[in-house]
Amino acid sequence: MSNTELRRRKVKEHNEKVSGKKRKSKGVQVKSIQTSLICLIISGTLLTAFLVLYTDQIPWFVGNRIIDNLAKQFLGYHKPVHAVVIDAGSTGSRVLAYTFHKSYLGGYLVLDKELFEYNKPGLSSFAKEPQKGADKIEVLLEKAKKEIPQEYWAKTPLILKATAGLRLLPAEQAESLLNAIRDLFKKTPFLTDDDSIEIMDGTDEGIFSWFTVNFLLNKLNSSPSQTVAALDLGGGSTQVTFSAMTPSSLRQKENIHEAVSPNGPIPVFTHSYLGLGLMAARKAVISFQNADNFNVTCECVNPIVRNKKFHYHGNDYYVSGLEKDYPTMLVEGGDYYNGEMKPIVDFSKCSEIIADYVHNISNTNKPPDELPLKTIFAFSYYYDKASQAGLIDFAKGGQVKVDDFKSAALRTCREPNVDQPFICMDMTYIWLLLEQGFGLSLDTTIYLYKKIKGHEISWALGAAYNVLERSKSV
Repeated sequence: MSNTELRRRKVKEHNEKVSGKKRKSKGVQVKSIQTSLICLIISGTLLTAFLVLYTDQIPWFVGNRIIDNLAKQFLGYHKPVHAVVIDAGSTGSRVLAYTFHKSYLGGYLVLDKELFEYNKPGLSSFAKEPQKGADKIEVLLEKAKKEIPQEYWAKTPLILKATAGLRLLPAEQAESLLNAIRDLFKKTPFLTDDDSIEIMDGTDEGIFSWFTVNFLLNKLNSSPSQTVAALDLGGGSTQVTFSAMTPSSLRQKENIHEAVSPNGPIPVFTHSYLGLGLMAARKAVISFQNADNFNVTCECVNPIVRNKKFHYHGNDYYVSGLEKDYPTMLVEGGDYYNGEMKPIVDFSKCSEIIADYVHNISNTNKPPDELPLKTIFAFSYYYDKASQAGLIDFAKGGQVKVDDFKSAALRTCREPNVDQPFICMDMTYIWLLLEQGFGLSLDTTIYLYKKIKGHEISWALGAAYNVLERSKSV
């Protein structure tokens, strides 16, 4: 190769290297500019959303959700926060494992998802076998461990709160059950302390339920006057809770408490009626004139019903309708002269028995006259029984009038139904509880839902929020 050709080759190689460096440098510059533009767009979007939010152009919760989503997608800002709540109810136990994140604006908790699992019977059924009760809770804890990533277990608060079922037990039996669960909690990887297990006060149950409904409806950043009332019908007790605004409500000082909210405490009226839960009331009605018998005859059960088992508080009751002297009515489309008659419940007598029971318990603490002025959400057994009676769609829920419960009571008491032997009694009870117990007129609208935005309506959410707000793990 000549010297001239060699020089040309070296010059060519040099030019190619220089050209490559320029292309690489240009690529880095373009990438840097793109990154800067993305950051500028994100910052501008966040600033715009912030300004729109605080000039009330869109609802606060919509604006916050937009900002949170942007922060999560582009900035990776989403620290998960978990809590596990065991609801030890009178008819069964539930575990709810919640996942929240902190809002980009304000730092308050936003609910992302939850696990809901359930088993029966309730802890009170194991009053004489506390270890078996603890074993049922352990099954639920295993499900929570599968839901929450192991790296968060040690920072995740775990609480168990027992409701009316354990409140109604003798103190010694209730304490034995709780001690068995305390031993279980000592082995759990979740975060626990001396206050993790307790029999929950009915007041807290009402406040936490009210919080849950209003939290899921995005009402807690609004004026307290915009919040809704919460009616929770459990197995052993029922709660009435609403924001207290009128003098008649605020005068009942023993029932006025503060509920937490992102904007500070809100005064609420709440009262828990122990014994007015659906199952406690059912037990009282079937025991009317039957004392402590376990084979009972009940005015509120259709005469065709024979020895239907009702399990409550560890006892089995075998319930039948009247054997004689019961009313009848013509079968639809039937022939009276051919004896095509069907037995029915004596609605007047059944209503009288239930009304007396409601009055005996509710009269001493009737809700103030502010309740009918509120938008009212009802759940738990209100929802379950309304769906069983065909008043609402089981999957979607809906709204009804108090009068719809009365009409359903009349209808179900006229229809022999061995598959739902207690439906007449239950519907009559709910109607009388709402109208005569709580003072709601027949034309009062009741909103019945099991879930809001895909989340269970349960006091457990309020309890989880409360424990996280005061927990060092957040």
